[in-house]
Amino acid sequence: MPDIDIDFADRKKVLDVLKHIDARLDTDKKHNTGVYVQSIPYNPITGLSTIDYKSAEHRGYFKIDFLNVSVYESVRSKEHLTQLLETEPLWDLLLQDDFTNLLFHVNGHGYLMRQMKPTNIEQLAMCLALIRPAKKHLIGKPWTEIGRTIWDKPETGDYYFKKAHAIAYAHVIVVQMNLICEGLLDPAH
Repeated sequence: MPDIDIDFADRKKVLDVLKHIDARLDTDKKHNTGVYVQSIPYNPITGLSTIDYKSAEHRGYFKIDFLNVSVYESVRSKEHLTQLLETEPLWDLLLQDDFTNLLFHVNGHGYLMRQMKPTNIEQLAMCLALIRPAKKHLIGKPWTEIGRTIWDKPETGDYYFKKAHAIAYAHVIVVQMNLICEGLLDPAH
């Protein structure tokens, strides 16, 4: 089943106007980001699905993750976002802990950025995947070797990053890097 994540500067604004049912974890707690925009059995008091999201998927229900990505709050327009995406970032900034610690998903992983030295979106996406437990064994290997297996689903069931998610998040990091360099994003944001 496909896995869809949609990024929003403020997911609450969308969910306030969209009829939905919150997804539930198998612990009876609310899923952080998952919602159903289709009819699914739910508890009218809590508003949560009565079926945990993994079981719901097996029954044919489709969960969508609505994610808060506050980086987008500083984007002025569609044209501005396009410009931020098309501007080559200063990749060398990823070699500095004080900079990487400001960034979405790579904060705290400056050691990996310094070791791998990504210089394009694909390499940055692979770095994001290397952070996950199932792929840590590839750290330090040449990019060509990493590229052969990084996106394969592990047989062990260990957590890994799907290519589509890693590429999307790498693009968000580039947007964030360029916003910081433009002075439009508070580095503490």
